[in-house]
Amino acid sequence: MVEQTGERMREAAPFTVMVIMEACTIALTILAKTALTGGLSPFVFVVYTNAIGSSLLLPFSFLYHRRESTQHSLFTFPLLLRIFFLGLTGIAISQNLAFLGLSYSSPIVVCATGLLLPSISFLLSIILRTAKLDWRSSSSQAKTMGTLVSIAGFISVELYRGPFIRTSPVSLSRPLQAIPTLFVFYSTPDRWVLGGILLAAANLSISIWNTIQMGTVKHYPQVMKVASFYSLVGTLQCLLFCLFMERDLDAWKLQNNRDLLLIIVTGVFGSVIRSNVHLACTRMKGPFYVPMFKPFGILFATIFGTSFFTNSLQYGSVIGTVIVGTGYCALMWGQTREAELRKELDVEKADDISALKAPLLQEQEEDAQV
Repeated sequence: MVEQTGERMREAAPFTVMVIMEACTIALTILAKTALTGGLSPFVFVVYTNAIGSSLLLPFSFLYHRRESTQHSLFTFPLLLRIFFLGLTGIAISQNLAFLGLSYSSPIVVCATGLLLPSISFLLSIILRTAKLDWRSSSSQAKTMGTLVSIAGFISVELYRGPFIRTSPVSLSRPLQAIPTLFVFYSTPDRWVLGGILLAAANLSISIWNTIQMGTVKHYPQVMKVASFYSLVGTLQCLLFCLFMERDLDAWKLQNNRDLLLIIVTGVFGSVIRSNVHLACTRMKGPFYVPMFKPFGILFATIFGTSFFTNSLQYGSVIGTVIVGTGYCALMWGQTREAELRKELDVEKADDISALKAPLLQEQEEDAQV
């Protein structure tokens, strides 16, 4: 009885933690939207949060890998080049586009484009010819259908917003002049389609980052050290970009303590807490466990958006995001099924090799006996 209870606790613990992680992520996204609507520059926000995250992640990474030894050197030109592009794609480009897109759209659109990430990665792998489609395979069919449904859902989110579930008092009361002039097209308070496109571009950058990261870990297996160095490089890249975009020094001044608290919490949560939880759950449950919890973001964005936070939420956005989530689940099922088939094939090959070796060993033993 005690063993069964302990087993259930071991199963329930990672599930509960991952649900909490998704809830915290959505809550911070909604709070970031509120801060950006209040006039905080998205570029300044990205610099501050990554500066806090990098300062924590760098010493933490050495403590994390203190008992591990590696023969590889991180300070070689190929690895440093990879770290540069990891910082560029994973932080500088993706996060600036993401938070600028968030300032134009809403947290529910962030959920929709986040669920679009596997579809973008799938299409990228087809374009780069790193993956092949087998139309007779159920996994390929599921991935293709999931991608098409996800894209259709994203288009629905972009084109149909629908009536309000709840109207944001902040967006109604805020004057047009209070919006920071960052681009020519920033002269109007609502650029929904542009926000979605920027968020989709951010996810494309993350897909490229994933591809580079997988190759980098093969060359240097200490993941947290790689993450700490590309986080530092990405922060410097964000700083240079922000200095170019934000010529007004007043943009660097935080308007209130809530913005400061949000920046600190976002930096700590994103760099140390969430990354370590995801890494631990991946090691415990496999590579497909963490992505399974992405659709929970739709639920939390809807609940938080209608109950606690001052952000507008519309029926069309929620419906479109649910469609994207349906395609996401189908695509993830296809990827999981493909991994299972690959594992079964590897086992069969290993059994065949063992069967071939067995007669040879028997013959060698007979010869030895003679």
